[in-house]
Parts: sequence; C-alpha cells; structure tokens
Amino acid sequence: MEFQNEVQFYQDSSVTVTQSRFVTHSKTYAMRNISSVHIFEIIKSKTKAVVTIVFGLFLLFSKDVFWIGLIIIALGIWWFTAIKNEYAVRISTNAGEANSIISKDKNIFRKS
Repeated sequence: MEFQNEVQFYQDSSVTVTQSRFVTHSKTYAMRNISSVHIFEIIKSKTKAVVTIVFGLFLLFSKDVFWIGLIIIALGIWWFTAIKNEYAVRISTNAGEANSIISKDKNIFRKS
C-alpha cells in the first residue's frame, strides 16, 4: 500500500514507518494514536519440560524402563534448552497495548 506525499522513515519486507502510519503484516497504526513504543520480552514457560525431566528421573528407579527414563530425560533437557523467549515491539495506543512485531531474535530490533 503506497501513500502519496508521505515521508517514509523505514521499510523492510514486513514493516513500513511513515510520518503518519506504522504498518505491519496485518495492522496499520496511525502515528497520532501511538503514545509509546518499547521492546517487550515474552517469557516462555519451561514447566512442561521440567516435568518431563522429573518424570524421566522417576523411571530411572525401575530396571524394566530404565532406558526409557534416560530417553525421556534427554528429550526433556533438549526441550528445556530449545524453549526461547520471544521479543516484541509493544505499541501503546488509546485502544490499549499491542505486540506489533514478534521475534525470537532480539537483535532484529537494534538500530543498524
């Protein structure tokens, strides 16, 4: 979507920022309605991965399923380390707060 007579400050494949609009994949925000913008960290729960590891530890006490316990522990540890927090550009408007861009890589929000 191209807007005539607008100064464009930034554009990439998923975001366009002009003097009057902030456009993401599916939303357009009027700049006059944006009161603040900040980077927000979305903390992902690791509870299920920890429960999996504990369950595997209990299986280690049985000779019949000892190896299954080791496999479940290994999967739980892999799952625990694979869970990464997400980072979002959080926009505050008169309608409330919204996460406009979400990524697992915090570095995409740094200035180049």
